[in-house]
Amino acid sequence: MAKRDYYEVLGVDRSASADDIKKAYRKKAIQFHPDKNPGDKTAEEKFKEAAEAYDILSDPQKRQRYDQFGHAGVGGASQQSGGFGGGMSMEDIFSQFGDIFGGHFGGFGGFGGFGGGSSRGQRVNRGSDLRVKVKLTLKEIANGVEKKIKVKKYVQCKVCHGSGAEGNNGTKICDTCRGSGYVTRVTNTILGQMQTQSICPTCGGEGKVIVNKCSACNGEGVVRDEEIITINIPAGVAEGMQLSMSGKGNAARHGGINGDLLILVEEEPHPELIRDENDLLYNLLLSVPQAALGTTVEVPTVDGKAKVKIDPGTQPGKVLRLRNKGLPSVNRYGTGDLLVNVSVYIPETLSSPEREVLSEMENSPNFQPNKSVKEKIFSKFRNMFD
Repeated sequence: MAKRDYYEVLGVDRSASADDIKKAYRKKAIQFHPDKNPGDKTAEEKFKEAAEAYDILSDPQKRQRYDQFGHAGVGGASQQSGGFGGGMSMEDIFSQFGDIFGGHFGGFGGFGGFGGGSSRGQRVNRGSDLRVKVKLTLKEIANGVEKKIKVKKYVQCKVCHGSGAEGNNGTKICDTCRGSGYVTRVTNTILGQMQTQSICPTCGGEGKVIVNKCSACNGEGVVRDEEIITINIPAGVAEGMQLSMSGKGNAARHGGINGDLLILVEEEPHPELIRDENDLLYNLLLSVPQAALGTTVEVPTVDGKAKVKIDPGTQPGKVLRLRNKGLPSVNRYGTGDLLVNVSVYIPETLSSPEREVLSEMENSPNFQPNKSVKEKIFSKFRNMFD
């Protein structure tokens, strides 16, 4: 099932401001919050869908990629390949967007506490994003491709499973914040008592401290390693386009949320074809006899060769269009064309017999451009500068 448009999910226009998007998300999230809809799987999915839409539209760079390339630019290819995007878990949502609703809780203050208020109060670490470049040929861009790349990154420690602690009794509840992840201070001012909350300095907001550190990762929960990642590139991508794979970046300390893998597309130049958005351009060089007499030639395409008929008397500068022989749109809105520009080669050196033949042809009226031909050529020349 294809994903819905993110603007449609939040019920806002494509020109909506950041504040409008934030207000719309808050309204949707409260409407479908699991505490208000216990046991309702449909509401839970709408809650996650709204969070995913807000995650993209609230970030200026992600929003720009989405507006330009649709779901494919921000992970939408997962619907076809399973490679990009990926859904957001409840823990992801509460940890990333809890500040929208006030308080330090990952939830919504006034509700009963999905999953328990204390667990939502603890700070969740997030791994950093990784960026890689992938070079693609025109053929790979035309058809889509699966790439396997080796990435050096932080991965979860296999000994402690990301906790950073040695054994089952390696952690304990933080004595400073008593597991909440935050400390509250009350100060007296001329306006009366003021209460402030801040991240616990002892546990860093995690609500627990490590007593016995894992010897393999020194208590970090992550180690440096290599991972082979399969990337499914959708057809129609372009130079400079950035795709994302959720959760494939660096692992987070102490079992937090993994970062994302950002894939920057680089396009390898084709030896004969030039890309112009979704169209492809090819310069066909004909000899004088071929242009004058007509012929059939082969021109290159991204998948092989195509035969093109050249009519007798074809003029230099004529453009032949081969429908749907270009590149597909990344948003599946159609396929471009292959445009064949005709050029005629004039030999730079001639033998004596060749000169005699051309001298005889020069005097023929068929080789002298008449007034209408001159006007047609001049019109094309003038249009080049309009």
